[in-house]
Amino acid sequence: MTTIGFIGLGTMGSPMAANLLRKGFAVAVYNRTPGKAAELLKLGASAASSPLEAAAQADVVVTIISNDSAVEEVYYNEQGILAGLKPGRTIIDSSTISPALAKRLAADVAARGGSFLDAPVTGSKDGAIAGTLLFMVGGSKETVEANRDVFLAMGREIVHMGENGSGATAKLGHNAIVGINAAALIEGMAIAAKGGLDMPSFLRVVQGGGAASKQADLKGSKILAGDYSVQFSLALMLKDLKLGSVLSDGLGVPTPMLEAAKSLFQAGQAKGYGEEDLAALARVYEEWIGRRI
Repeated sequence: MTTIGFIGLGTMGSPMAANLLRKGFAVAVYNRTPGKAAELLKLGASAASSPLEAAAQADVVVTIISNDSAVEEVYYNEQGILAGLKPGRTIIDSSTISPALAKRLAADVAARGGSFLDAPVTGSKDGAIAGTLLFMVGGSKETVEANRDVFLAMGREIVHMGENGSGATAKLGHNAIVGINAAALIEGMAIAAKGGLDMPSFLRVVQGGGAASKQADLKGSKILAGDYSVQFSLALMLKDLKLGSVLSDGLGVPTPMLEAAKSLFQAGQAKGYGEEDLAALARVYEEWIGRRI
């Protein structure tokens, strides 16, 4: 039986680890914030006291952590993954991080005789629960194929993007589109609300017309209900847009729409909505138009 060391039990990580357990993998779990493993332990997971312990007993390590600095801490500190990594092991990082960090991790894992895949996901919380995530993966195609069963225990599709760093690049390009689309949806809904339209009727028009989008399907009804329970937080959306901005500067790609979306989500963060769903950006527009959307 393949043993998985799973590190990061947040909104996405906890249901991903649960699906691995349901598919018959042995899973040792660790989270930087204590107390998040209780439900997984009931499903049969074992608890690791550190990333080092999780890595030392695992054939494959899966990480999904919030940002670059947190990833560096989990990998590089004295109780970190690299301190406990044995030769021949594979690390799958599903965090959204900078391509530069993904490449550095790949080199340092390789120096210890392991294989590294940067494999961020799309599908949000619902996809993590249902096991329908899509993985965009950078790294050796052979390593991807060797771990296909691990990926498909958590998701429905694996898209190999190329060498290490390409998975991270794909995720930042993808989330630039997500952030821009979400902001566009909310701005259009604000116009309709201020114009006195029946909002459920307007949302039907959006979903059935040229403005149809995944964001309209995922967020439109949440906005109308004022339901900002987290599928993907506003703070994480802003973090990803900031990473995308740095990447695009390095690549020399002008990104005026990304920068506009980033500024809007910064306004949402400044208003205190960072830990709510990214759709809480609608609250900023509601303040601007003086009424509920």
